Amino acid sequence: MDALELHKVDFEKFLEAIDQCRGNVYLVTDEGDRLNLKSKLSQLLGISQILQGGMVNEAKIVCDDPEDESLLFRFNLYGNKVLDEEKQA
Repeated sequence: MDALELHKVDFEKFLEAIDQCRGNVYLVTDEGDRLNLKSKLSQLLGISQILQGGMVNEAKIVCDDPEDESLLFRFNLYGNKVLDEEKQA
């Protein structure tokens, strides 16, 4: 599965989106490291490396589940609105 690139994402809302994912979601670093973002420890370690001022400036994300990739792709495009729609579904 191809990596999904996220740009300028609200950190807190991004973690909410990750929590809604069913499968594993990985942050892929430029060095090729894969950190499982479903793990709270990996969230702290991995995302802290790409954070700047509370925003995720750029990240490459790989999902095991295609539905999770779709959710995060829509989140990247439409922001918090997608999270509200997922909660109502």
